[in-house]
Amino acid sequence: MAIAAVFGKYAQTYQTLNGQALAFQDQFVRALSLGAGAYASAEAANASPLQAVLNEVNTTIQSVIGRPLIGNGPNGSPGSEADGGPGGILIGNGGAGGSGAPGLPGGNGGAAGLFGTGGASGVGGLFGAGGNGGNGGFGQAGGGAGGSGGNGGMLFGAGGAGGGAGQFGTDGDGGAGGAGSKAGLIGNGGDGGAGGVTTATGPTATGGDGGKGGDAWLIGNGGNGGNAGTGVVLGSAGAGGTGGLLLGQNGMSGLT
Repeated sequence: MAIAAVFGKYAQTYQTLNGQALAFQDQFVRALSLGAGAYASAEAANASPLQAVLNEVNTTIQSVIGRPLIGNGPNGSPGSEADGGPGGILIGNGGAGGSGAPGLPGGNGGAAGLFGTGGASGVGGLFGAGGNGGNGGFGQAGGGAGGSGGNGGMLFGAGGAGGGAGQFGTDGDGGAGGAGSKAGLIGNGGDGGAGGVTTATGPTATGGDGGKGGDAWLIGNGGNGGNAGTGVVLGSAGAGGTGGLLLGQNGMSGLT
């Protein structure tokens, strides 16, 4: 009986402590929720006037030079072949180029600002990777060529990969893959895009050539070449890019 009484007392004590712990947890969660709500309200109150000032500055600068100070450039519409808009001069990513209509290449990407990434096929800023080239459009007479990748940032940044060609040309040759682009001072060259496939059956129906890999500059590996497109006659594989002058390996050629 004495042992049972001892265990019973321990059980009561445990239940009491457990109840206190649950109450503390509930109070802690409530305090966190109240704190998060207050922080969000303060952020919203501070953001509104700052955003208004930024909008005013951007509008003024854009009216003079055609680019905002801070902000991303607009993307080109799909199928329009339109170029992407440039990003802000100081901070901003370039807009992606619009995709190509059937048998036509895609638009160029917009350039980035000082800090930012170039849009698809656009050039990176001082720090930032170049955008990848846009894919070529599909076409009955022949696939469209892929866009070249954008160059990497001037100091740091990898070159953008070349876009793939329009994959099927039913009555013509496959399109050529886009070339990979050069890296910045430090960074890898972009890979070349794959050549397009043709399903035409004529004796000279040729697959698209793979794009060349981009070169590194000082430190970095060269980009790999794009694979050759298939057809009655195979396309040519893209050559690999050159490695960095100080450190880096050459890229591999594409496959045929």
